[in-house]
Amino acid sequence: MTDNLIYSERVSSNKTEALFVTLTLIFFGLFIRRVNANKRAFLTGTFFFLFIFFFFCSVNYRTLIIRLTAESLMLTFGIFTWRVPWTNVAEYRPDELPFLLKFGGAGIHFMMVRKRYRVLFNFLEYPRVTIALKRKAGLAQDVSFSTRQPEVILRHIEERMSTF
Repeated sequence: MTDNLIYSERVSSNKTEALFVTLTLIFFGLFIRRVNANKRAFLTGTFFFLFIFFFFCSVNYRTLIIRLTAESLMLTFGIFTWRVPWTNVAEYRPDELPFLLKFGGAGIHFMMVRKRYRVLFNFLEYPRVTIALKRKAGLAQDVSFSTRQPEVILRHIEERMSTF
């Protein structure tokens, strides 16, 4: 697959990592405090669940890997990978979310945007590129992802799409 690599980018966020690590430590501390106090109730389980959840987020959503190959766009966030074949790309553009949806968090999210279901591979502080799909991928009609270089990615996509 790397033989056909057109572009690759690794996107990470110190702010997002700090947020997830902080939340992991807070809920771990609350869980340990409850265990040490011999309180084994619902709240103890909730703190443990939140500790595990944010630990997973801090490890899994550390780096977004964007790969453009001759065949497809691939987005990898930890154990999750999303592939968009170039033959399924209808449109591509800089992402323009309504104001209230712009700050929807970091990681992988699903949401409705202008009556289209979208999957987002997202870091808060970076711009995004959106790809509209010709055919749905599951429920998703659009794929959006954060990048430090949206102009470069859009140029590569333009070059790739001109061959179809």
